[in-house]
Amino acid sequence: MAYVATNLQRPIQIQEVVTVHYFEYSSNYAFVGESHDFWEFVYVDKGEIVVTAQDSEIVLKKGEMVFHRPGEFHSLRANGVVAPNIVIASFHCNSPAMSFFEHKILNMGDKERTLLAKMLEEAADAFASPLDDPLLQQMERNQSAKFAAEEMVGLTLEWLMIELLRRGDAYAPEKPSSLIREKSQTEFIDRVCAYLEENISKRLTLSDVCRDNLVGRSYLQKIFREKTGGGAMEYFGVLKIKKAQEMIREGSRNFTEISSFLGYNSIHYFSRHFKKVTGMTPSEYASSVKILALKNGEK
Repeated sequence: MAYVATNLQRPIQIQEVVTVHYFEYSSNYAFVGESHDFWEFVYVDKGEIVVTAQDSEIVLKKGEMVFHRPGEFHSLRANGVVAPNIVIASFHCNSPAMSFFEHKILNMGDKERTLLAKMLEEAADAFASPLDDPLLQQMERNQSAKFAAEEMVGLTLEWLMIELLRRGDAYAPEKPSSLIREKSQTEFIDRVCAYLEENISKRLTLSDVCRDNLVGRSYLQKIFREKTGGGAMEYFGVLKIKKAQEMIREGSRNFTEISSFLGYNSIHYFSRHFKKVTGMTPSEYASSVKILALKNGEK
Protein backbone atom coordinates (compact mmCIF):
# COMPACT_ATOMS: atom_id res chain seq x y z
CA MET A 1 0.00 0.00 0.00
CA ALA A 2 1.39 3.39 -1.00
CA TYR A 3 1.26 6.28 1.42
CA VAL A 4 -0.17 9.55 0.14
CA ALA A 5 1.03 12.77 1.72
CA THR A 6 -1.44 15.52 2.61
CA ASN A 7 -0.55 18.99 1.45
CA LEU A 8 -1.46 21.08 4.50
CA GLN A 9 -3.88 23.93 4.02
CA ARG A 10 -2.44 27.10 5.53
CA PRO A 11 -4.93 29.93 5.14
CA ILE A 12 -2.80 32.32 7.21
CA GLN A 13 0.82 32.66 6.14
CA ILE A 14 3.01 35.61 7.03
CA GLN A 15 5.68 35.93 4.39
CA GLU A 16 7.62 38.87 5.80
CA VAL A 17 7.77 40.80 9.06
CA VAL A 18 8.48 44.51 8.65
CA THR A 19 8.73 45.81 12.23
CA VAL A 20 8.05 44.71 15.80
CA HIS A 21 7.85 47.40 18.48
CA TYR A 22 7.18 47.82 22.18
CA PHE A 23 6.85 51.50 23.06
CA GLU A 24 6.56 53.32 26.38
CA TYR A 25 5.19 56.65 25.20
CA SER A 26 4.92 59.91 27.10
CA SER A 27 1.43 61.23 27.90
CA ASN A 28 1.69 63.87 25.14
CA TYR A 29 3.08 61.64 22.37
CA ALA A 30 1.59 62.09 18.90
CA PHE A 31 2.39 60.37 15.60
CA VAL A 32 1.31 62.37 12.55
CA GLY A 33 0.38 59.32 10.50
CA GLU A 34 1.28 57.23 7.46
CA SER A 35 0.03 54.57 5.06
CA HIS A 36 1.95 51.61 3.64
CA ASP A 37 1.47 48.43 1.63
CA PHE A 38 1.46 45.96 4.54
CA TRP A 39 -0.69 45.05 7.54
CA GLU A 40 -0.12 46.59 10.95
CA PHE A 41 -1.72 46.10 14.34
CA VAL A 42 -1.61 48.26 17.47
CA TYR A 43 -2.19 46.72 20.92
CA VAL A 44 -2.49 48.76 24.12
CA ASP A 45 -0.60 47.04 26.94
CA LYS A 46 -1.24 49.87 29.39
CA GLY A 47 -3.25 53.11 29.45
CA GLU A 48 -5.10 54.20 26.34
CA ILE A 49 -4.46 55.91 23.01
CA VAL A 50 -6.48 57.68 20.33
CA VAL A 51 -6.18 55.99 16.93
CA THR A 52 -7.20 57.47 13.59
CA ALA A 53 -7.93 55.07 10.73
CA GLN A 54 -8.87 56.80 7.49
CA ASP A 55 -11.60 59.23 8.65
CA SER A 56 -12.54 57.40 11.87
CA GLU A 57 -11.16 58.17 15.32
CA ILE A 58 -11.34 55.63 18.13
CA VAL A 59 -10.13 55.39 21.71
CA LEU A 60 -8.17 52.18 22.19
CA LYS A 61 -7.98 51.02 25.81
CA LYS A 62 -5.82 48.55 27.71
CA GLY A 63 -6.18 45.03 26.32
CA GLU A 64 -7.57 46.18 22.97
CA MET A 65 -6.08 45.77 19.48
CA VAL A 66 -6.85 47.37 16.14
CA PHE A 67 -5.59 46.41 12.68
CA HIS A 68 -4.71 48.70 9.78
CA ARG A 69 -5.06 47.11 6.35
CA PRO A 70 -2.55 47.83 3.55
CA GLY A 71 -3.05 51.31 2.12
CA GLU A 72 -5.05 52.60 5.09
CA PHE A 73 -3.90 55.94 6.47
CA HIS A 74 -3.51 55.81 10.26
CA SER A 75 -2.13 57.87 13.12
CA LEU A 76 -2.13 57.74 16.91
CA ARG A 77 -1.67 59.94 19.93
CA ALA A 78 -1.70 59.67 23.71
CA ASN A 79 -4.59 61.30 25.55
CA GLY A 80 -2.45 63.95 27.27
CA VAL A 81 -2.96 62.42 30.72
CA VAL A 82 -1.89 58.77 30.80
CA ALA A 83 1.47 57.54 29.48
CA PRO A 84 0.62 54.46 27.38
CA ASN A 85 2.57 51.29 26.62
CA ILE A 86 1.79 49.82 23.22
CA VAL A 87 2.82 46.96 20.94
CA ILE A 88 3.01 47.57 17.18
CA ALA A 89 3.78 44.87 14.62
CA SER A 90 3.68 45.14 10.83
CA PHE A 91 3.90 42.35 8.29
CA HIS A 92 3.00 41.14 4.80
CA CYS A 93 0.15 38.65 4.53
CA ASN A 94 -1.80 38.13 1.31
CA SER A 95 -4.41 35.78 2.76
CA PRO A 96 -8.06 36.62 1.92
CA ALA A 97 -8.89 35.62 5.51
CA MET A 98 -7.19 38.80 6.74
CA SER A 99 -10.26 40.77 5.63
CA PHE A 100 -11.78 39.62 8.93
CA PHE A 101 -9.58 42.14 10.75
CA GLU A 102 -10.70 45.22 8.84
CA HIS A 103 -12.57 47.83 10.91
CA LYS A 104 -12.51 45.71 14.08
CA ILE A 105 -11.45 46.45 17.64
CA LEU A 106 -10.51 43.16 19.32
CA ASN A 107 -10.14 42.39 23.03
CA MET A 108 -7.19 40.18 23.89
CA GLY A 109 -7.70 37.21 26.20
CA ASP A 110 -5.04 35.40 28.24
CA LYS A 111 -4.16 33.09 25.34
CA GLU A 112 -3.73 35.96 22.89
CA ARG A 113 -1.67 38.02 25.36
CA THR A 114 0.60 35.01 25.94
CA LEU A 115 1.19 34.69 22.19
CA LEU A 116 1.87 38.41 21.92
CA ALA A 117 4.42 38.21 24.74
CA LYS A 118 6.11 35.23 23.07
CA MET A 119 6.27 37.10 19.77
CA LEU A 120 8.00 40.04 21.50
CA GLU A 121 10.41 37.71 23.31
CA GLU A 122 11.42 35.99 20.07
CA ALA A 123 11.69 39.31 18.19
CA ALA A 124 13.99 40.73 20.88
CA ASP A 125 16.26 37.70 20.34
CA ALA A 126 15.95 37.46 16.54
CA PHE A 127 16.79 41.10 15.81
CA ALA A 128 19.58 43.35 17.05
CA SER A 129 17.46 46.45 16.44
CA PRO A 130 15.87 47.85 19.65
CA LEU A 131 12.12 47.32 19.89
CA ASP A 132 11.56 50.93 21.03
CA ASP A 133 13.16 52.75 18.08
CA PRO A 134 10.37 54.84 16.47
CA LEU A 135 12.47 55.57 13.37
CA LEU A 136 13.21 51.92 12.56
CA GLN A 137 12.43 51.00 8.96
CA GLN A 138 14.43 47.80 8.61
CA MET A 139 15.23 45.36 11.40
CA GLU A 140 18.80 44.17 11.73
CA ARG A 141 19.33 40.44 12.19
CA ASN A 142 20.97 39.26 15.40
CA GLN A 143 23.78 36.97 14.28
CA SER A 144 23.84 35.20 17.66
CA ALA A 145 20.07 34.62 17.91
CA LYS A 146 18.68 31.29 19.05
CA PHE A 147 17.92 28.69 16.40
CA ALA A 148 14.86 29.62 14.28
CA ALA A 149 14.09 32.77 16.29
CA GLU A 150 12.86 34.59 13.17
CA GLU A 151 10.62 31.66 12.27
CA MET A 152 9.18 31.74 15.79
CA VAL A 153 8.25 35.39 15.29
CA GLY A 154 6.29 34.45 12.18
CA LEU A 155 4.73 31.37 13.77
CA THR A 156 3.51 33.21 16.87
CA LEU A 157 2.05 35.94 14.68
CA GLU A 158 0.23 33.35 12.56
CA TRP A 159 -0.99 31.55 15.67
CA LEU A 160 -2.29 34.85 17.07
CA MET A 161 -4.19 35.59 13.85
CA ILE A 162 -5.69 32.10 13.83
CA GLU A 163 -6.82 32.33 17.46
CA LEU A 164 -8.49 35.68 16.80
CA LEU A 165 -10.16 34.40 13.65
CA ARG A 166 -11.43 31.27 15.38
CA ARG A 167 -12.80 33.24 18.28
CA GLY A 168 -14.40 35.78 15.99
CA ASP A 169 -15.97 33.17 13.73
CA ALA A 170 -17.19 31.22 16.78
CA TYR A 171 -16.55 27.84 15.16
CA ALA A 172 -13.95 26.71 17.66
CA PRO A 173 -15.05 27.76 21.15
CA GLU A 174 -12.46 27.36 23.85
CA LYS A 175 -13.14 24.30 25.98
CA PRO A 176 -13.30 24.72 29.77
CA SER A 177 -10.00 23.77 31.30
CA SER A 178 -9.88 20.63 33.40
CA LEU A 179 -6.85 22.01 35.24
CA ILE A 180 -8.88 23.41 38.12
CA ARG A 181 -5.87 23.72 40.37
CA GLU A 182 -3.96 25.81 37.83
CA LYS A 183 -7.00 28.01 37.24
CA SER A 184 -7.39 28.51 40.97
CA GLN A 185 -3.75 29.51 41.31
CA THR A 186 -4.07 31.94 38.40
CA GLU A 187 -7.15 33.54 39.95
CA PHE A 188 -5.31 33.80 43.28
CA ILE A 189 -2.31 35.50 41.65
CA ASP A 190 -4.60 37.88 39.76
CA ARG A 191 -6.37 38.80 43.00
CA VAL A 192 -3.14 39.47 44.90
CA CYS A 193 -1.66 41.43 41.97
CA ALA A 194 -4.78 43.59 41.86
CA TYR A 195 -4.43 44.15 45.62
CA LEU A 196 -0.80 45.21 45.20
CA GLU A 197 -1.69 47.63 42.40
CA GLU A 198 -4.47 49.15 44.52
CA ASN A 199 -1.97 49.69 47.35
CA ILE A 200 0.93 50.90 45.21
CA SER A 201 1.39 54.00 47.40
CA LYS A 202 1.73 52.05 50.65
CA ARG A 203 4.74 50.53 52.39
CA LEU A 204 3.35 47.03 52.52
CA THR A 205 5.12 44.17 54.26
CA LEU A 206 4.79 40.48 53.43
CA SER A 207 2.72 40.08 56.59
CA ASP A 208 0.34 42.79 55.38
CA VAL A 209 -0.17 41.00 52.07
CA CYS A 210 -0.76 37.64 53.77
CA ARG A 211 -3.20 39.09 56.31
CA ASP A 212 -5.26 41.09 53.81
CA ASN A 213 -5.48 38.18 51.36
CA LEU A 214 -6.04 35.43 53.94
CA VAL A 215 -3.10 33.36 52.80
CA GLY A 216 -0.08 31.78 54.44
CA ARG A 217 3.38 33.18 53.83
CA SER A 218 4.89 29.99 52.40
CA TYR A 219 1.99 29.38 49.99
CA LEU A 220 2.05 33.00 48.81
CA GLN A 221 5.77 32.90 48.09
CA LYS A 222 5.59 29.45 46.46
CA ILE A 223 2.81 30.41 44.02
CA PHE A 224 4.37 33.79 43.22
CA ARG A 225 7.72 32.21 42.42
CA GLU A 226 6.05 29.62 40.19
CA LYS A 227 4.01 32.22 38.30
CA THR A 228 6.32 35.25 38.24
CA GLY A 229 9.82 33.91 38.94
CA GLY A 230 10.20 36.01 42.10
CA GLY A 231 8.66 36.67 45.48
CA ALA A 232 5.56 38.76 46.15
CA MET A 233 7.49 41.72 47.55
CA GLU A 234 9.95 41.64 44.65
CA TYR A 235 6.95 41.82 42.32
CA PHE A 236 5.52 44.71 44.37
CA GLY A 237 8.81 46.59 44.06
CA VAL A 238 8.81 46.18 40.27
CA LEU A 239 5.21 47.41 40.17
CA LYS A 240 6.29 50.57 42.00
CA ILE A 241 9.08 51.23 39.50
CA LYS A 242 6.74 50.66 36.54
CA LYS A 243 4.37 53.18 38.10
CA ALA A 244 7.30 55.56 38.58
CA GLN A 245 8.21 55.21 34.90
CA GLU A 246 4.63 55.99 33.92
CA MET A 247 4.55 59.08 36.18
CA ILE A 248 7.88 60.30 34.78
CA ARG A 249 6.51 60.00 31.24
CA GLU A 250 3.34 61.84 32.25
CA GLY A 251 5.54 64.66 33.56
CA SER A 252 3.08 65.85 36.23
CA ARG A 253 5.37 65.30 39.28
CA ASN A 254 9.05 65.63 40.09
CA PHE A 255 11.18 62.77 41.39
CA THR A 256 10.72 63.70 45.04
CA GLU A 257 6.94 63.78 44.66
CA ILE A 258 6.96 60.45 42.82
CA SER A 259 9.16 58.90 45.50
CA SER A 260 6.80 60.12 48.23
CA PHE A 261 3.69 59.01 46.37
CA LEU A 262 5.07 55.48 46.00
CA GLY A 263 5.93 55.20 49.69
CA TYR A 264 9.73 55.30 49.57
CA ASN A 265 11.57 56.43 52.68
CA SER A 266 13.81 58.79 50.72
CA ILE A 267 14.56 60.01 47.22
CA HIS A 268 17.97 58.32 47.48
CA TYR A 269 16.47 54.88 48.16
CA PHE A 270 13.98 55.43 45.37
CA SER A 271 16.78 56.31 42.92
CA ARG A 272 18.83 53.23 43.90
CA HIS A 273 15.83 50.94 43.54
CA PHE A 274 14.88 52.53 40.19
CA LYS A 275 18.37 51.92 38.80
CA LYS A 276 18.43 48.35 40.15
CA VAL A 277 15.21 47.51 38.31
CA THR A 278 15.67 49.49 35.07
CA GLY A 279 19.44 49.89 34.73
CA MET A 280 18.99 53.69 34.63
CA THR A 281 18.59 56.44 37.18
CA PRO A 282 15.30 58.36 37.15
CA SER A 283 17.12 61.29 35.50
CA GLU A 284 18.56 59.06 32.78
CA TYR A 285 15.14 57.53 32.14
CA ALA A 286 13.51 60.97 31.94
CA SER A 287 16.15 62.05 29.42
CA SER A 288 15.49 58.99 27.27
CA VAL A 289 11.77 59.80 27.28
CA LYS A 290 12.52 63.38 26.18
CA ILE A 291 14.67 62.07 23.32
CA LEU A 292 11.78 59.88 22.20
CA ALA A 293 9.40 62.84 22.43
CA LEU A 294 11.60 64.74 19.97
CA LYS A 295 10.69 62.09 17.40
CA ASN A 296 6.96 62.74 17.70
CA GLY A 297 6.60 63.16 13.98
CA GLU A 298 7.91 59.66 13.33
CA LYS A 299 7.05 56.19 14.59
